[in-house]
Amino acid sequence: MTTAAPEPVIVIGNGPVGQTAALLLARWGLPVTLLDARPERDLVGSKSICQQRDVLDIWDSVGAGKQIAEIGVTWTRARTFYRDEELFCQEFQDRGASYFPPFVNISQCRTEQILDEHIARQSLVTVLWGYDAVGLEQGDDGVTVTCQTEHGPVPVHGSHAVACPGARGDAVRRLLGVDYQGRGFGDQFLICDIRTDLPGWERERRFYFDPEWNPGRQVLIHPCPDSTYRIDWQVPEGFDLVEEERSGALDRRIRMVIGERDYEIVWRSVYRFGSRIADRMRVGRVLIAGDGAHCVAPFGARGLNSGVMDAENAAWKIAFVVRGWAPEALLDSYHQERHAAAQENLVITGATMRFLVPQSEAEWDERRRTLEEARRDDAAKARVDSGRLAEPFWYVDSPLTTPDPTRPFAGRPPKGALPSPGPGVLVPDIPVTAPGATRLRELLRNGVTVLHGDRVEPMTPPGPVPVRVFAMRDLAPRLADVLGSRDDEVWLVRPDGHVAAVLPDPRPADLSRCLDRMLARLGAMAG
Repeated sequence: MTTAAPEPVIVIGNGPVGQTAALLLARWGLPVTLLDARPERDLVGSKSICQQRDVLDIWDSVGAGKQIAEIGVTWTRARTFYRDEELFCQEFQDRGASYFPPFVNISQCRTEQILDEHIARQSLVTVLWGYDAVGLEQGDDGVTVTCQTEHGPVPVHGSHAVACPGARGDAVRRLLGVDYQGRGFGDQFLICDIRTDLPGWERERRFYFDPEWNPGRQVLIHPCPDSTYRIDWQVPEGFDLVEEERSGALDRRIRMVIGERDYEIVWRSVYRFGSRIADRMRVGRVLIAGDGAHCVAPFGARGLNSGVMDAENAAWKIAFVVRGWAPEALLDSYHQERHAAAQENLVITGATMRFLVPQSEAEWDERRRTLEEARRDDAAKARVDSGRLAEPFWYVDSPLTTPDPTRPFAGRPPKGALPSPGPGVLVPDIPVTAPGATRLRELLRNGVTVLHGDRVEPMTPPGPVPVRVFAMRDLAPRLADVLGSRDDEVWLVRPDGHVAAVLPDPRPADLSRCLDRMLARLGAMAG
């Protein structure tokens, strides 16, 4: 008896989020049709540059993470200044022994090139450029996207779809009947990527409030590969880049930051941004990901990083449904988890923007007072908001998470810190000894994982869902200490590395039933 090959999953939008979704779906053995309205890749500008550790880890699962990290620039601290005085320096915590650094800077264009190389080697992914989605219908047999091409309209059929149309994907959102509410910000921001030599600046992100070379506003400086630095100025409402270049003011602006050294402008752009969120991220068989579902202010690098995490969440859940390991209802949890993550990002970046761009005289007074007090008072330093940098979202309130009363979630930790491992939290990485894996995160991404302590008897996992069972001590002698696990506990971990449940003191005869219940919870089954 042969099993029919699954229908392709359609991915709409061949940006980095769509590329990631396509590669992850293929990793689960699903064919993918990747559509984009553009005729070809347009490698213009650096765009999103700051890639967070856990996103590099996701890309590593499809073979691209190490390459992106090696080409990019690693930085491990974020320094914040008020005028010419450093207020504080944020270092980044690691509870385990992560394979990747906290952040790597690399242009979005270069990331897209690397992901394209991996897609080209992936036989399960078909890329169709010049396919503009103009119609979308859903039924019991799947999704049909009608695309306008140079040869006329062409229908593309698949079992499910992941829509990654970007912030300007209004047409796709209209096809899905999705509302995309929010607000725009009037302030402008000027980006210049310049190639120059800035000794001592190569491994840190610098944020300046009210420097003498941009009074009353702020400047953000990021190191990038090839001796390139991104300088991001907040500029007045009526700023004119063409006039600034013609008059020599742009050169003067740059030299006030870097001094009288040679430099080359690699790319420059003026932009505004908004904060918006879709009212729903699941529409039937279609899941919406990335900027097509949420758009936030760039301070904190929560755009592309959050979109890649959307892609991972969507991919494993679609795979579980298509493979028959979970019912279609599992896809509801995609909206519940990733919409909550988007709302969290809106709250965090909204607070940042209120501090960076006060909207009333009272807010301006509060900002000035906070910055002055921060020069001498640690409590005031904690109120200075130059952007809480990207981090995973913790699914503590997800329907897929079973709370543990002995490990209550303490809420959002301080900037740069991580919550203690427990239900809903992404597990720390650590080297392990296991077939086909050298790291815990690498091991976990192959299905549902059961980790048990020394006093728990081995169990036989039920089929057909891919479940693997490991004694913690066999994987790594210090794994239980890193997790904070007891000898009589079983930890159930999802394919994305988030803890689904911690089962205290389970009886051996109950272990299979416990796992059955967890898998039923993953499928949102009742009774």
